[in-house]
Amino acid sequence: METVFGIAVDGVAYGMILFIISVGLSVTLGLMRVVNLAHGAFAMAAGYVASYAAQDMGLPYGLALVAAVLLTVAATLPLEKLLYRRIYGSANELAQVLLTIGLTFVIVATINYLFGPTLKRVPLPEMLTGTLNLGPKSIPIHRAFVIGMGAVTILALWWLLERTSFGIRLRAAVDDPAMAAALGIRTERLYMATFALGTGLAAMGGVLGAELLPLEPYYAIRYIVLFLAVVAVGGAGSIFGSAMAALTLGVIDTAGKYLIPNFGEFFFYAALILILFRWPHGFFQGRSA
Repeated sequence: METVFGIAVDGVAYGMILFIISVGLSVTLGLMRVVNLAHGAFAMAAGYVASYAAQDMGLPYGLALVAAVLLTVAATLPLEKLLYRRIYGSANELAQVLLTIGLTFVIVATINYLFGPTLKRVPLPEMLTGTLNLGPKSIPIHRAFVIGMGAVTILALWWLLERTSFGIRLRAAVDDPAMAAALGIRTERLYMATFALGTGLAAMGGVLGAELLPLEPYYAIRYIVLFLAVVAVGGAGSIFGSAMAALTLGVIDTAGKYLIPNFGEFFFYAALILILFRWPHGFFQGRSA
C-alpha cells in the first residue's frame, strides 16, 4: 500500500511538471503551427538562472523563480521577432526543425559556458521541505506544492484561452489570420504574447521541476522527447489533453521505475507507443487550426 501511495504522489507530481513545461509547447504547436524543439532549452535556461540567483546571489526561492521566468521571457522575445515569426504556419517543417534544434545547441553551449557543465540545484526554502500529514499518510511538501501549481496552471490557462478577449482574438487569428487582421486584430502582437506565455510556462516548469528533472548539461536534448510525447498523446493545442497525457505518462513512468527500476524509461515509451497506436491523434485531437 505504501508503494502504491508513493507511486501515486510521485507520479502525479512528475506528471504536473511535464504538463507545465509541455503545455506551452502544445499551445505554440497547436495554435501557431511551430515545431519548437528549443522549448526544453528555455526550461533549462530558466532553471540555471534560478539556481544562480538562489545559490550565488542569495535570493529567496520565490524571487529566484520570478526572476528566472521574467529573464527567460525577455531573452527569448527578440528570437520570436527575428526568427520564429518567419516560420509561423510554415509548410516547411524541416526548416522549423533545423532552426529550433540549431537554437537548442546554441543555448546549451551558452549555458554551459556561463554556468559550467556540472549538475545544478535550485535550493528549496524551509517551508517546502519536510512532509505534509494527510491522516495515516504523509507526502513531501514540495510534491504537494508542485501538484497545486499544476492544478492552478490548468485552471488559469483554461480561463485565459476560453473566457477572455485575448483567447477569443487568438483563436480568431489562428482560424483566419487575414480576416482577423481585416477586423483590426493585431495578429503579430497576439502571436508574440502567446510565444511569451509558452516560454514563461517552460521557464516556470524548469525551475519548479529541478528536483524531478535535474538540471544537467544535456537537459534540453534529453527531456525534449518527453515534452513532445506529452503533446503527441494529449493533442496539440489541447490544455486538458496535455494534462491527461502528462499525468498518464508520469504515473506509468514512475510506476515502472518503482517496480522494475532496471528497465529505466521502458514503460514510458511502451505506453507512448500503445496510446498512439490506439489514438493516433492523441487523447484530444486539438484545434484544427
